[in-house]
Amino acid sequence: MVVHDETEEEPLFAEAIVEFDSERYPEFVADAMDSGLVLALGDPPATTAVVHVRGHRLTRLVLIGGRQVWEPTSPVELTDRWLEAAVADGEILLTVVPPGTWPAGMLELPPDARDRLFAAALQDAHESGLTLHGTVRLVEESPEGGGPNA
Repeated sequence: MVVHDETEEEPLFAEAIVEFDSERYPEFVADAMDSGLVLALGDPPATTAVVHVRGHRLTRLVLIGGRQVWEPTSPVELTDRWLEAAVADGEILLTVVPPGTWPAGMLELPPDARDRLFAAALQDAHESGLTLHGTVRLVEESPEGGGPNA
């Protein structure tokens, strides 16, 4: 999963971009569509999906009314700008890309090269017609992990 916030020149919004392996992808796409995500052809619709964060980490994505929960296998760190945008909006943009979108070794590249490769890979995925998107509600969990903040 990649978390993304727009540059200073563009509107600030929080986005999470998810790529699953080919084994889990079909089930995840079905659950995402059942939650209201659609092909990324126009404006993203509001969905029933929910993303949970605790501090500066994304902890889980809840789909189809809580019947399906996905938790990242490695920590997904969030920037202050990402959190600021997500909290201000109360939601984030969730984008689901097909397996194989991110080239191997992308995260080890220098930041400028990584950013260019990331943008090109995301554009290719979008042009493939297989990218899904939608807005998902943000839930901030208490720092102790005891559920949503009241």
